[in-house]
Amino acid sequence: MPLLIEGQRVRLPQSAGDLVRAHLPLEETARYIRGQSVQQLGPQGLLYVQQRELAVTSPKDGSVSILGSDNATTCHIVVLWHTGYGATCLTHCDGTDTKAEVPLIMNSIKSFSDCAQCGRLEVYLVGGFSDVGGSCHKNSLINFLVNLTELNDQEENEYHFLIIYGIATAKIYRASFLFFTEQLRIGLYSWTPFPHDKQILENLSTSCLAEPPHFVEHIRSTLMFLKKNTAPTNTLFPGNKALLYKKNEDGLWEKISSGS
Repeated sequence: MPLLIEGQRVRLPQSAGDLVRAHLPLEETARYIRGQSVQQLGPQGLLYVQQRELAVTSPKDGSVSILGSDNATTCHIVVLWHTGYGATCLTHCDGTDTKAEVPLIMNSIKSFSDCAQCGRLEVYLVGGFSDVGGSCHKNSLINFLVNLTELNDQEENEYHFLIIYGIATAKIYRASFLFFTEQLRIGLYSWTPFPHDKQILENLSTSCLAEPPHFVEHIRSTLMFLKKNTAPTNTLFPGNKALLYKKNEDGLWEKISSGS
């Protein structure tokens, strides 16, 4: 899939600065966005995207008309828009697993745009700044950028700061948010707190290749027991007394009393 800027195919440069110098319209676009006033957004019609999250919406969505994210200091906010169907994807990337993120973004927008007869994909990226160590270039998601690094940098008292921290989509504009989704109350859910079998064997066995089949399950049940009884003097040994057991006729242990 070729990348075009103002109708010209782009060869990816070594840095964001090289790209901007080769394509001046990028700097003009960045200057336009930087010059906008910041719009404060409430919850109505807004879906807020946290770091390492992505969201996709379309004009047919009756609940979400704005996708937004902020706090993109060394991260990047990526917006992908399909001009034919109008589907929009926004993601807040921190460079953790770019190889997995890019296909996920592309597949997400395609799943909403398969029915479109025509159109192109437009990409917008915002985030990063010219820090003293120059790590923003090293952390760049990809090098075709609209408002990244030195274009999003201002200097005060020899320190570098971002100009734009957050954006929202519908059309691209600067935004700040009056609330955050982590303040929502989330109901009951379940999750698996344990690592894979291989990790248990490698870390909790002295001979992982020779353990019997039930080893991992026993370790899991032991960890669950410890997790359930984080204060054993209260839950297992009330009054700090030992527990006494005896075997019954079936050879099973039965609790008879607490010792002194």
